[in-house]
Amino acid sequence: MGLEEKIPEGIALTTVDTMVNWARKRSIWPLGFGLACCAIEMMSTFASRFDVARFGMEVMRSSPRQADLIIVSGRVTQKMAPVLRKLYEQMPDPKWVISMGACASCGGVFNNYAIVQGVDRVVPVDIYVPGCPPRPEQLIDGILKLHAKIEKESLRAKPKSAARTQTADDAAKKADA
Repeated sequence: MGLEEKIPEGIALTTVDTMVNWARKRSIWPLGFGLACCAIEMMSTFASRFDVARFGMEVMRSSPRQADLIIVSGRVTQKMAPVLRKLYEQMPDPKWVISMGACASCGGVFNNYAIVQGVDRVVPVDIYVPGCPPRPEQLIDGILKLHAKIEKESLRAKPKSAARTQTADDAAKKADA
């Protein structure tokens, strides 16, 4: 009785946001940033038993210029933080970050001067995956939550990378000034 009856078969109606987000969520290319024991669980997630190829993520990219998701798994040291930031800045927009494990999310049991107490102090994080180390099923759940987040994004919104997060070096520069 409505418009659906007047449209010929084989024609679909949708918005540009819906179509672009549908394509984005099905073609995420991850950049692995494995730093500790969580990296073993991340690698096993990409193996045949858990098979994230069903999400279009079958190959870990070796270059940040080819990736749009970075999975930070393990503890990030103060010396590694600038490297992580540089890799993040080299990724094309839109880009997403998954913090995998307690060490990446909040420093874990390593509460000392050498470990960054949360990777969100270096790069903006979209999804936190808890655990020490988290199981591959938990990472897959985090990927599915990222898919849900991508579905809700709009092309009109500015990418979050435009709003730079404060790094430890920036905080030191502000304190000196």
